[in-house]
Amino acid sequence: MKKVFSGIQPSGVIHLGNYLGAIKQWVELQDEADQAVFCIVDLHAITVPQDPKTLKQNILSVAALYLAAGIDPNKSIIFVQSSRPEHAELAWILNTVTKMGELSRMTQFKDKSQKTSIESASVGLFDYPVLMAADILLYGTTHVPVGEDQKQHVELARDLALRFNSRYGTTFTVPEPLIRRESARIMGLDDPAKKMSKSAQSALNYIAILDDAETIANKIKRAVTDSESEIKVGAEKPAITNLLNIFAEVSDQSVAEIEQEFQGKNYGQFKKSLAEAIVAYLKPIQEKYDKIIQDEDSLKKILEDGSRRAKILAEKTLLDVKEKIGLGL
Repeated sequence: MKKVFSGIQPSGVIHLGNYLGAIKQWVELQDEADQAVFCIVDLHAITVPQDPKTLKQNILSVAALYLAAGIDPNKSIIFVQSSRPEHAELAWILNTVTKMGELSRMTQFKDKSQKTSIESASVGLFDYPVLMAADILLYGTTHVPVGEDQKQHVELARDLALRFNSRYGTTFTVPEPLIRRESARIMGLDDPAKKMSKSAQSALNYIAILDDAETIANKIKRAVTDSESEIKVGAEKPAITNLLNIFAEVSDQSVAEIEQEFQGKNYGQFKKSLAEAIVAYLKPIQEKYDKIIQDEDSLKKILEDGSRRAKILAEKTLLDVKEKIGLGL
């Protein structure tokens, strides 16, 4: 059986890179998988300080975006991570089979802790990958759709599953990372050397899913370009390559077709058409989102129903784990 699990943090904005690299893939996977679980991972969000009121609203906003993008609660389990205590409990148990060296080698911890210092980074930020492993392993997950930057965390989940199974007997399914090769990695509009990021210091780094047409046009207009004016992909042209990849993702055209269309034209003409394509691509999602977010009671009911469905799966796994290691009476 194919069982899928993934999630997004309700911190900052959800941007075009999140949608193209993750949520769009989830919509396709829910029709292929025997079990699809998509979580709003709010416990991960609090590994760095969050404003409580903003976090509460962001949780609902991410849930509404899931639905607006096409995640169907009749096909998938959609819930808020913190509503299921099994995640935190299994994470603690997995901590006992996790090695300090494994966590200290995690690239994302190194990157995020460098913004301040390792000494001032929270233990939660250091332990983040173990909680992610618990998220995955609770649901018998076989496939985890992730970007390249999260592959290392799925590999840790695999290692912990194998180690636990070896020590206590077969308990966990060993998951596989599912990386969408055909989708180009979406990089920052202000720096094509770094991926588009909702935690970027400047809003000019990303196109938020909920950005209006004027904001999108302004961000694309101000997006960095390369010294040469030719609209063509190439290793020496990372900025225009990124914009071409985005154009291809939000249109029915290939990169080669777009290059042909804009042969001999300037960056201004290209950017104007790109902005229009993005606006048209996001409009249906934004219209659905606006309707969903206005009915907060219905949205909360979907999340509560999802939590109840997740509970059945999570409790079964956790009970098995606790029996294997001798916890409880």
